[in-house]
Amino acid sequence: MSKIKVAVIFGGVSSEHDVSLVSATNVIQNLPKDKYEVICIGITKKGRWYYYPGDVNQIASGEWEKSSDCTPAILSPDPIHKGFIKIEADGTSVQKVDVLFPVLHGKNGEDGTIQGLFEMSGIPYVGCTTLASANCMDKGVTHTILDANGIRTAKWKAIVESELNHLDDKCREFADALGFPMFVKPANCGSSIGINKATDLESLANAIKYAFAHDKKVIVEEFITGQEIECAVFGNESPIASIIGEIAPANDFYDYEAKYILGSTNLYIPARIDEKSSDKVRETAVMAFKAMGCTGLSRVDFFLEKDGGIILNEINTLPGFTPISMYPKLMEAIGVPYGDLLDKLIKLAFERADITID
Repeated sequence: MSKIKVAVIFGGVSSEHDVSLVSATNVIQNLPKDKYEVICIGITKKGRWYYYPGDVNQIASGEWEKSSDCTPAILSPDPIHKGFIKIEADGTSVQKVDVLFPVLHGKNGEDGTIQGLFEMSGIPYVGCTTLASANCMDKGVTHTILDANGIRTAKWKAIVESELNHLDDKCREFADALGFPMFVKPANCGSSIGINKATDLESLANAIKYAFAHDKKVIVEEFITGQEIECAVFGNESPIASIIGEIAPANDFYDYEAKYILGSTNLYIPARIDEKSSDKVRETAVMAFKAMGCTGLSRVDFFLEKDGGIILNEINTLPGFTPISMYPKLMEAIGVPYGDLLDKLIKLAFERADITID
């Protein structure tokens, strides 16, 4: 039986480019080699697409870009091609693939933009659809949809670039509505990039300006005191929830450094919470997954308050797959090891496309 050709796409024009390289390396190394033939497609920080046939170990460091074996390649939006057009010195050729596995985080990878291209190509792909990806990426839209579905989130406000001319007024409005301290976040970034904690009007204004360096819309949320817990959700029409994991951040909050640099953040699997709270979080995670129209996978993040209150923080449609990432660790804890998880995610991609594979 011929192997299934899976294109693993990594890198991207995103502040999370480097995290993507580490995630992709792990995905490629753990895909079952007896079943899948991997086609590596890298996207540089400047947006150049390349077919990369070289050493997988060169991806995480970024050295892959320097390889003389890299060939410019673009995903054809014409479904007749079912693959990538490689632009070679003596002409073009088509690299056909059976399924796309985006290992991209943040802007241009997790926000529905590339998923739209996938849809046009007619090739099955891992993860959420265009609409679900876009809605989950925009924290303001996520709040709106979850609020409408009775799923509790932090109290919040939004500001767009055109309102910066009245920043002082907006800051006072936010302070009156939410109180200090509060968190300021770019609406469309992941990995806690661009997030700051504001404790007064001055730090609030500075945090908003900083967040606008990463996005054109900024979300301001009330400060929540509680345990940071996460749940992996897996499936299409009948999703399942993993056990709950807990994060004890090394920093004041779970920012980029605490996630990927300091290495002193503690992860607890299972989380140090009671069974009743765990069941409620799992139930809410599945409800949110369905409300947002998610398919394939998502990691749903919560705060658990001391009184048992559950507040949904965010939904990540393409969570990290690095060696320290919570999603694969949570799935492994319920009996789905890394390689099997990747295999099952690809099967879900074919299932959503109504394609039967052996």
